[in-house]
Amino acid sequence: MKLLALLGLIVLLSSSGVTSIDSGKKLPEQAYLTKNVIVLVIDGPRYSETFGDSTCQYIPHLSKELAPQGVLFTNFRNNGKTNTNSGHTAITTGVYQNIKNNGTELPKYPSYFQYYLKQKEVPKEKAWIVASKGKLNILANARKKGWFNCFMPSEYCGPNGNGNDYSPDERTWEVVMNKLEIDKPSLMLINLLEVDTRGHSNDWPNYLEAIKRTDDYAFRLWEYIQNSDYYKDNTTLIITNDHGRHIDGRKDGFKEHGDGCEGCRRMYMLALGPDFKKDQVVEEEYEQIDLSMTIAKLMNFSMPTSNGKVITPLFE
Repeated sequence: MKLLALLGLIVLLSSSGVTSIDSGKKLPEQAYLTKNVIVLVIDGPRYSETFGDSTCQYIPHLSKELAPQGVLFTNFRNNGKTNTNSGHTAITTGVYQNIKNNGTELPKYPSYFQYYLKQKEVPKEKAWIVASKGKLNILANARKKGWFNCFMPSEYCGPNGNGNDYSPDERTWEVVMNKLEIDKPSLMLINLLEVDTRGHSNDWPNYLEAIKRTDDYAFRLWEYIQNSDYYKDNTTLIITNDHGRHIDGRKDGFKEHGDGCEGCRRMYMLALGPDFKKDQVVEEEYEQIDLSMTIAKLMNFSMPTSNGKVITPLFE
């Protein structure tokens, strides 16, 4: 009787359009409106100067104009090494890796860019990394066998795009706009550095001004998406950080970062897109490695090496 019941279930699944359980095929892809995902990483602000400040005085666009259009996560965390390269690698690979922070060490595991390019078989120009910090060109590659120098996205990192030195965010912004207009990528990651560099310079007034400037860049990026015939209504924008900074009284305070203190680990994440809820605040903890699986879900590809999970509170 059990065998007959199982056979009946297989026939029912097959007749209803769902792949039979012994066929070895994947279930049908989930249909999402999102066709493009852009991740904007604002490098190194402390949560206490962003959404941790009840006035949100340094992020007026993010707090008053963008957050009501999406889902804000107020306990988004870097639970790995709280440095630039490790933080960005966690976002793109879904694995916390303690890698050198000077750009001389590739991540071990492949990124969502590489998985996307391999599985979708699209040109590398459909995936772009544009970073103010040249050393972030490591995000385009991986050490793992079968992935090294394979399925690499396009990248422009640093002032000359060659992986050296640091570029002013204004120059990075020009490159971002150029790539969006010319190549129209389906996946893009943007790094803006000024907040982090002003912090390391121990320049408190300009650190705060840099947060305001990156707030403006975030708003301009969403405005561009909403006014683009190509990107409007089919593009998800994710805005977050790679790490925070030391809390006051911890080592050098806001000047540095890199340990496990609350100031270094806690960040925000704001996500806007056609498949997401609106005007929602989530206090539940999610973390950087979860972004890779969420992006893979939206874009219908798999990331078997990611340790993250899909951020389900985002979805309608």
